[in-house]
Amino acid sequence: MTLPIITGLYAAVLALVFGVLGFRVGPLRVKLGISMGDDGNKDLALEVRRHGNFAEHVPLALILLALIEINGAPGLALHIMGIGLVMSRVVHPMGLRWDKVQTAPRAIGAGGTALVTLVAAGWAIYQFAVA
Repeated sequence: MTLPIITGLYAAVLALVFGVLGFRVGPLRVKLGISMGDDGNKDLALEVRRHGNFAEHVPLALILLALIEINGAPGLALHIMGIGLVMSRVVHPMGLRWDKVQTAPRAIGAGGTALVTLVAAGWAIYQFAVA
């Protein structure tokens, strides 16, 4: 079995993004003296949500990319989806705000993540159907 090398590259890059988002939470907790939850602090809640949103959406996309890579998806397609996912997940947190629901970065990030996930899911279904 071939390991998903291309997906591994994007998983590593996304791990760095996840780390940055996580490292924004810890020091803020220390500064505010809030160990659990957000104690109603909007700045902390926002950072926790940015980190959590990433954790909720990226794993499934990466699993799907790995599955279609293992089953022979072309490298170019995987790179396009991987780059799209990274760009989406870098932009998305910039658009999460308390005072505004609809922001361009949020829409681009959420839409890009959904698109990559749905394309990879459809590709996986196709690979199953033709196997």
